[in-house]
Amino acid sequence: MTSHTASVRRPSNLLTLLMLACLVYFLLPLLWLVVSATKNNGSLFSTFGLWFGGGFDLFGNLHDVFTYNDGIYGRWLLNTALYAGVSAVGSAFLAALGGYAFAKFRFPGRNLLFGLVLGSIMVPSTVLTIPTYLLFSKIGLVNTPLAVIVPMLISPFGLYLMRVYADSAVPDSLIDAARVDGAGPFRTFWQVGFRLLLPGFVTVLLFQLVASWNNYFLPLIMLNNPKLYPVTIGLAQWQAQAGGLGGAHALFSIVITGSLVSILPLVAAFLLLQRYWQGGLATGSVKD
Repeated sequence: MTSHTASVRRPSNLLTLLMLACLVYFLLPLLWLVVSATKNNGSLFSTFGLWFGGGFDLFGNLHDVFTYNDGIYGRWLLNTALYAGVSAVGSAFLAALGGYAFAKFRFPGRNLLFGLVLGSIMVPSTVLTIPTYLLFSKIGLVNTPLAVIVPMLISPFGLYLMRVYADSAVPDSLIDAARVDGAGPFRTFWQVGFRLLLPGFVTVLLFQLVASWNNYFLPLIMLNNPKLYPVTIGLAQWQAQAGGLGGAHALFSIVITGSLVSILPLVAAFLLLQRYWQGGLATGSVKD
């Protein structure tokens, strides 16, 4: 019995060590970012990167971030919130609507269309950026917020996830009962299906929120007006300016502090919505 217990514990201990290694791997860059945001440009290069030193200049760096270049960082942050918020909510709703339709309706070509959806998951989004730019330039949407929002409304992975979730989370008996009461397809979806799909909806919303918030290549191609930039493009420009000045300019500390500020909304979103996210993944993975 003792040898059996030891053999069981050994894989468990290895798994724990592996999880700790993964935790360190993911948290180390965040620690570096937090520590570096408290340093001025001089101490940033003269002190140990993973510990504080050279004074505590976080508040001064924050002031510089939001006042540099006439405070354009605040506009970039608002642009990012607009692009990511609208894209995430719209994409999650369309994915819920499409996933519900694929799961609960029988129509000609359903399997073929869903197969195309699965195939499109394998296509990198960067491959479609140039064709999307050419298409949007034809209809005059380049250099507008819609050029960033509209392409992010389509999420093949979100549609796949919602189809799997709807298949197990929405009982056919409830749909039949709603039809007997005279409810149409969309009313049935909105009043019955969507309420049951809410955990999966939030799961897709979080995935799309992160993807839209961190989106770089699409706005880089679509936008040329600095006032329309998201924070990813704006910080990249500041970093390029700092590198061009030989590293002596205070822009390096501004870029690092701005990067720290930019991830705080994502952290807050995960903390506020994680119970829906975890519940959505758990429920969608079990089928009666």
